[in-house]
Amino acid sequence: MTNIANNIPLIDLPDEEHTLAWYRERIDYLATFMTEERFSLFERTLSMRTKHLTILTENTFHPHNAAALIRHCEAFGVQQMHTIETRCTFDPSQNISRGSDRWINLVRHTSTAEALSALKAEGYRLVATTPHRESCTPETFDVTKGKFALIFGTEHAGISDEAMAAADEYLRIPMCGMVESLNVSASAAILIYQLTQRTREQVEGWQLSEEEHTRLLYDWVKLSVKDAERILERKFGK
Repeated sequence: MTNIANNIPLIDLPDEEHTLAWYRERIDYLATFMTEERFSLFERTLSMRTKHLTILTENTFHPHNAAALIRHCEAFGVQQMHTIETRCTFDPSQNISRGSDRWINLVRHTSTAEALSALKAEGYRLVATTPHRESCTPETFDVTKGKFALIFGTEHAGISDEAMAAADEYLRIPMCGMVESLNVSASAAILIYQLTQRTREQVEGWQLSEEEHTRLLYDWVKLSVKDAERILERKFGK
């Protein structure tokens, strides 16, 4: 399992070297090299971020779909998304993602089994999104039972048998037209929007922890200040 989004460390990895006070001191200093509006935007955005839900996408091979998935997560406040890349690389189109990948954590997995095991270990319910099971809808899915990971399959074949078998629950978008299902990007947009809204309304503690918020703010500020590393070294040393 690797995280490659601009080399930003996963915010839930243990960091025994630095305290929150260490991060805050450096954030406060770097903030003097930014406009107040920019810094306030970071704070407002992070206040709406959540890890109560995440998404897992299997072998997404269209670059525009990959980019759209990232944009959906960023737009609706999902901080972390996961990819399975056993058949193809998750390679988002930069024309569509437009830098949104800078603000989320992307975790790449080399196998379905590894991805599912990692998410279960973090306490996520595995929720397969499929039109082929009579199960929950976005309106009836229980967001309060605990953290959950929405699984999306490849563009043509859908979710793998392995992921379907491992799923704890199934989620479908009801259709009233002739089509049976939507494009993976459209499905993800609908589900992420509805379920993040319901999570914020119904789940207590959906926000990032203080530590997660602070460490992400540090990463974002460093990304936004030119020569941030050298500025910090001059002020605080190595």
